[in-house]
Amino acid sequence: MALLSHTSKSTTTRIPASYAEPRRTLPPVAQPLYESIGVDYTSVRRPDPRIERQIHDRLAGATPVVNLGAGTGSYEPSDRAVVAVEPSTVMIAQRRPGSAPVVRAVAEQLPFAAGVFAGAMAVLTVHHWPDPDAGLAEVRRIVRGPVVVLTFDFEIHVRQWLITEYLPAMAGIDQDVPSPARIAQLLGGGSVEVVPVPHDCQDGFCHAWWRRPQAYLDSAVRAGISGIARLPSPYVDAAMARLADDLDSGRWADRHADLLRRDEIDAGYRLVVSP
Repeated sequence: MALLSHTSKSTTTRIPASYAEPRRTLPPVAQPLYESIGVDYTSVRRPDPRIERQIHDRLAGATPVVNLGAGTGSYEPSDRAVVAVEPSTVMIAQRRPGSAPVVRAVAEQLPFAAGVFAGAMAVLTVHHWPDPDAGLAEVRRIVRGPVVVLTFDFEIHVRQWLITEYLPAMAGIDQDVPSPARIAQLLGGGSVEVVPVPHDCQDGFCHAWWRRPQAYLDSAVRAGISGIARLPSPYVDAAMARLADDLDSGRWADRHADLLRRDEIDAGYRLVVSP
């Protein structure tokens, strides 16, 4: 069988040509955001089994699955054929040995034939796509079955304490992310589910540490959160100094005594499921 190959600095992956759309001429991939902020990403960003179960349940038995904006491969099913799509060589280099084959491409211009995949997943990536409308249209073009998108509701996201009390400049980032309802509409319809964030969430995304505020004082944790990593370092350092002071004095605990009694919260994360 002929193969479509992709070579990165650290790995060579080979994808069956039966997936490919040979008539498409794709431009070179521009340098993506995670080339600069994705270093050592896997040290704090690991799949949480509860979120993983929710994603996999909605994919049902679909195979093969394409993972868009796949990053280091978190949440990819291991019990079926998966092809990953990721533009960043930094992220590709951190994928585990034996993980799914990966092609370097962007969602807006996918090198695959129409309807070749039975399912698709996209985990906390749509807000990084330059043209989400075009990207989601491409996803629906190549997928004949369920599309599962983990995203966030911006209005709820910016009401969380990390942003309102310490990093209000984050409210100016990702303002144009499509709402979950809009993503469902662009995919041709579907449902929107709340993805609760447990107090011991294993995935270090932005609001995963809502009941463990001291984690934000760790530069490695902050580096794994794109919204923080894109802010000026002096601004973030000053905010973290205020947080450290509030933790030492007990002010943070006084303000958030209700959170310390909760096992999970709705921090705005949503699962869009388009059948």
